[in-house]
Amino acid sequence: MKTRDLTKYGIQDANAHWNLSPEKLQAITIEKGMGKETLNGTLAVNTGKYTGRSPQDRFIVKDAYTKDLVWWGKTNKAITPENFDVLQAEITKYLSGKEIYVRDAYVCADPDYKTNVRTVTEYPWSNMFTFNMFLRSEASELENFKEDWLVLCAPGYEAKDPKAVGLRQGNFSVLNFSKKIALIGGSAYTGEIKKGIFSSLNFILPVEKEVLPMHCSANVGEKGDTAIFFGLSGTGKTTLSADPKRKLIGDDEHGWTADNNIFNFEGGCYAKVIDLSEEKEPDIFNAIKPGAILENVVFKENGEVDYMDSSITQNTRVSYPIYHINNIKEPSYAKNPTNIFFLTADAFGVLPPVSKLTPGQAAYHFISGYTAKVAGTEAGITEPVPSFSACFGEPFMPLHPTVYAEMLSKKMQDAGVNVWLINTGWSGGPYGIGSRIKLKYTRAMITSILDGALNDVAYEQHPIFGLFMPKTCPNVPEELLDPINTWENKGAYISKSIQLAHSFHLNFEKFASEASEQIIEGGPLIDEHHKLTDHV
Repeated sequence: MKTRDLTKYGIQDANAHWNLSPEKLQAITIEKGMGKETLNGTLAVNTGKYTGRSPQDRFIVKDAYTKDLVWWGKTNKAITPENFDVLQAEITKYLSGKEIYVRDAYVCADPDYKTNVRTVTEYPWSNMFTFNMFLRSEASELENFKEDWLVLCAPGYEAKDPKAVGLRQGNFSVLNFSKKIALIGGSAYTGEIKKGIFSSLNFILPVEKEVLPMHCSANVGEKGDTAIFFGLSGTGKTTLSADPKRKLIGDDEHGWTADNNIFNFEGGCYAKVIDLSEEKEPDIFNAIKPGAILENVVFKENGEVDYMDSSITQNTRVSYPIYHINNIKEPSYAKNPTNIFFLTADAFGVLPPVSKLTPGQAAYHFISGYTAKVAGTEAGITEPVPSFSACFGEPFMPLHPTVYAEMLSKKMQDAGVNVWLINTGWSGGPYGIGSRIKLKYTRAMITSILDGALNDVAYEQHPIFGLFMPKTCPNVPEELLDPINTWENKGAYISKSIQLAHSFHLNFEKFASEASEQIIEGGPLIDEHHKLTDHV
């Protein structure tokens, strides 16, 4: 086919396999000794040195197009066009003459925003990952396929002289918005492919298409009402969006269009599997079958996967095509966003389990992207630590967070969407003293919201955070709804609340200069310059 020419990218004399089936790619992976099969025939691979993304080695080309738009800094590091060209030439030279794998697919399920992606990978299982995670093109679409974006993925290549080309070390993930090329070198972690394209959409969609990109899951009810779930790792985003009464649109990356469509960017799911069980996560557990790819898991002596074993990494993963889940919306988009949930696992035990947000509060908490790390999740953490990730996805957001927050605020007001903060974390005290809020209560709160049962109940305002807490909620004990009721020591509750509110204010300082008055007023009610010693 005339579109199947790799020489235009600088790749010469390669033995290229185009659009192989997942079965064939799995067979090649096993044959090359790059993976093994589980008892039920699922492919398991080890990603080597990198078992997660390497955020310090992520770069964006700074040129005439991006220089005044990108939020440059620790998250979005700049690299020159000249250094990008050197890296591209080196990667294409490295891939030349090799056996490589090419996948033609697309992202963005809404036909109006369909974006073709050609991915060239050194490893067969990286190519299988793109089959799972991107949307699969029809055979007729492959005839004259023309990519909007090109991904070159060479885990075996490391930059020869990193400092000379503006890198920190040999591995790198680089986006060039003018050339529409993503380069990945030195890392076999497949999440770099997924997040590279996600990051590119997070720039292109708001700048060029008036679409808000969101790091969230989404589902749709029988009446066509769509719900959106934002949340960082461990807050319950995947669990709570899996609802037998509602169809899953997608579990991680979506766009919100000017005419109120919510569409999935992807064609699959990339889920954590540490401590996985059929009882806790039936959808994910049952999706692990031939066609899925497990990453960095450990096997028991009998050949079963030991999901409790984190000896390689806490970040064990599975990727699978979305059709491995039964209850899905096809195609992956829907109208009428009605409720947005911000999920947080507050390990300090002070935030209400459910509260309704004003537009200003919604923008403030969206920019904050709060959850808490608990003891044991990372080396050195012995008590809860606040964790903030702007827009619930800061590592993947090339624009200033207030750009996304202002878009969200306008869209939610135009569409009449309700926004809710849901604490899936602790109650009755911080981690180690209190207890985790029961999943059945969190589900009951979300069900009540989706059914409209919290539309007409009385609310009271939290004295420190300013959040509006319902006084009653079906199937939830009333004393749970105002968190101070669950603490034995009320003074300790106030003190801990002020401590967390202070953390919110400190974190927000870096955004305040770009934020509107309405957003700033959406934060905790205590003066940001309070000294904690005044209250302890």
